[in-house]
Amino acid sequence: MKNPMSMVGKNVIVTGAGQGVGSAVAELIVDLGGKAILVDVKEEGVAEVSDKLGAENTDQYVGSVSDPAFVEKMVHASVAKHGAVHGLVNNAGIIRPAMIEKMPLEAWNQVIEVNLTGVYLCLQAVGRHMLERFKDGDTSSASIVNVSSVAGRRGSIGQINYAAAKAGVLGMTMTAAKEWGKSGIRVNSACFGVVATEMTETVRSEKFRDAYMKQIVLQRFSDPEEVAQGVVFMLSDASSYVTGQHISIDGGLHIGY
Repeated sequence: MKNPMSMVGKNVIVTGAGQGVGSAVAELIVDLGGKAILVDVKEEGVAEVSDKLGAENTDQYVGSVSDPAFVEKMVHASVAKHGAVHGLVNNAGIIRPAMIEKMPLEAWNQVIEVNLTGVYLCLQAVGRHMLERFKDGDTSSASIVNVSSVAGRRGSIGQINYAAAKAGVLGMTMTAAKEWGKSGIRVNSACFGVVATEMTETVRSEKFRDAYMKQIVLQRFSDPEEVAQGVVFMLSDASSYVTGQHISIDGGLHIGY
């Protein structure tokens, strides 16, 4: 029986691929036979991931997803080099925490630009390519996974910018799924809880750990490799009849106490 999660023959752009979840997703894509197109603002990070996975299995682009010119250039170059892009994982994100009344406008703008506008720019550029492929009669896999968060569903104290961006990603996901479904393009979102990455060090610290753990039904934090499996499921043909959905990969945090 063919593995329904096989990524053989599929080229997938992964943003924020230089570390954490992005790196884990890229590794699983390659392990399942696909090619991971690594995108990150940090050159050292994507270089290390590429070295680990093999240059023949990866491609590298360094720049910010909030830069429209970079995104367009990156997508066009990927298509020219690989012939087609079959998937996109909109994973790049940053945090700039502060309570609402103390948050500088700069901190608001920085998070919105990367976590919301950056998702839009990548989704738009890759979506245009997928639409053209469909018009040309290419009905091969076309799947986009936007990384959201439980914060976008229930808010997050000290992160109004992050929560607003992640809530916006949910609306973007559903809208793109509705507009592009007739062209065979599936768009879903992955809603993470607390993943053990550099970004969640404060949440997982002794000061906040117990408070979060009480809300997680499975009573543990996840690691990047664990949540990567859910992301690749949504990319793969195993989810061929799934679109416009927000899949929680959060250990039950969304329904927690």
